[in-house]
Amino acid sequence: MENSTGLNQLQIDKSRNRILSIDFFRGFVMFILVTGIGGLFSEMVKAGRGGQVIAFINMQCDHGAWYQMYFWDLIQPFFMFIVGVAMPFSFSKRRERGETWKQSFLHVLKRSFWLLVLGFMLGAKKDAYYLTNILPQLSFVYLVAFLLMRQPIKWQLIISFILILISDLLYHFWPVEGFNQLAPGHNFGSWLDSVTTGHLHPYNWVTFNAIPTSAHTIWGVCVGYLLMKDWSQKKKLMIMLIIGTIGVITGYSMRPFIPIIEHISTSSFMIVSGGWCLIAMAISFWLVDILKFEKFATFFAIVGMNPIFIYIFSMLGGTELLRRMVVPFTSRIFSWCDPIYTNMLTILVVVAMMWYISYFLYKRKIFIKL
Repeated sequence: MENSTGLNQLQIDKSRNRILSIDFFRGFVMFILVTGIGGLFSEMVKAGRGGQVIAFINMQCDHGAWYQMYFWDLIQPFFMFIVGVAMPFSFSKRRERGETWKQSFLHVLKRSFWLLVLGFMLGAKKDAYYLTNILPQLSFVYLVAFLLMRQPIKWQLIISFILILISDLLYHFWPVEGFNQLAPGHNFGSWLDSVTTGHLHPYNWVTFNAIPTSAHTIWGVCVGYLLMKDWSQKKKLMIMLIIGTIGVITGYSMRPFIPIIEHISTSSFMIVSGGWCLIAMAISFWLVDILKFEKFATFFAIVGMNPIFIYIFSMLGGTELLRRMVVPFTSRIFSWCDPIYTNMLTILVVVAMMWYISYFLYKRKIFIKL
């Protein structure tokens, strides 16, 4: 590295191999997903502190009920989307190294296979297994998005909406015993899981989500190509903001006819979340690549340098392990404090430790990839 922050490595490359806002967006999503920072607000709410503002923020840090949608419901769409945004840059770099399409395809197949295996392992319980977490879903959408990358943007978009339409039609018209269209546990996705795995997810997530949510990654690929174009930054920003805003308005307008349900990725959810993905990418692009808040961006980008490792570490109980290591110290050193502040301090120390693990790997150029 040329300096302590590594900015020279992360800044925009003239060869278009890297845009810092992409790393910032991915890192910000991973930071929220794995650090447990939302626990700060939960502690305050439990203690009756913070009033309605903190209660509202805390509510946004968890999944909504069946017909509800909160900020946390956007985390997985954000992750799927930003994977797509990075793909044109990644495979462009591979082509520059002389890699053929066939070689790239074999790489994608290998990566998708290991994502599926790891996802299966993480989703396995004592008497059941689930393919609903991010990794197995990503293994499918990543492959689909890659296979479509060489097609014109128009056809990528058309196919993405066809996948969403097929999903909605199946949920509304597939003849299933006890079928209740969009009801939890009695919809097409639940039926499919029951006949393929023999059991349903306890929170009513479905494996079939991989089909409609492929659109998030396909849309990300389209945005990646947009960012690679030799257009002005203002033009790119406005395109993302305008299309994103249209998506959000359209998705919410569909709610009276097709409920917004993340658990089964209804078309209204897909469109509204896709709109938010574009707006979030536009904000990231504006803050990082236009306003040049690069040091701020690098703090989060470092977390995004090892997304698979940090996600698996968290899923295997890494965050809880760090908490158990910290509590003996904070509970004694700050025993004179109000317990709520001690608990909040513990959370902050754990968050700092999670970030430092990412920084440790980053400084030593250890990037764990599949």
